[in-house]
Amino acid sequence: MDAIVAVNDDWGIGADGTQSFVLRADRKFFSEMTKGCAVIVGRRTMEDFPGGKPLKNRPNIVVTRSEVQIEGAEVVHSTEEALAAASGYEKVMVIGGASVYMQFFSLLDRVYVTKIDAHAESTAYFPNLDHNPDFVCEHEGEEQEENGIKFRFCTYKRKK
Repeated sequence: MDAIVAVNDDWGIGADGTQSFVLRADRKFFSEMTKGCAVIVGRRTMEDFPGGKPLKNRPNIVVTRSEVQIEGAEVVHSTEEALAAASGYEKVMVIGGASVYMQFFSLLDRVYVTKIDAHAESTAYFPNLDHNPDFVCEHEGEEQEENGIKFRFCTYKRKK
């Protein structure tokens, strides 16, 4: 199981259920990396998607405590239910938010990180993989810039 996340310079991922920075290149990277994957997402994060709807052309497994039905998604209420729902898919990507990342963190093999070289006040954070002895950076992309914001794509792999 893999995850994808965009982090600020302090590994913050956003505030009040939304990302701090929106970069076209990051959205394109996200789309490419999740293509063909089942995605595991929290309900609040999904509500921040365009139209507040599940991602198109991907099986969406929505983790929530709420008793809701979401058209185009499979709603689950626990880590175990999410894992059971994901078991039929070859590739599974955890896409947030913070509590969902933490639910599945111990199961992640690889994390695709957009490292944004900018600061924003965050209320949600992803664990700093640069300081996590269980992960190693296996690829660090070239620095890019969009709208004056510098960023790079990095891939972290869990050590065996």
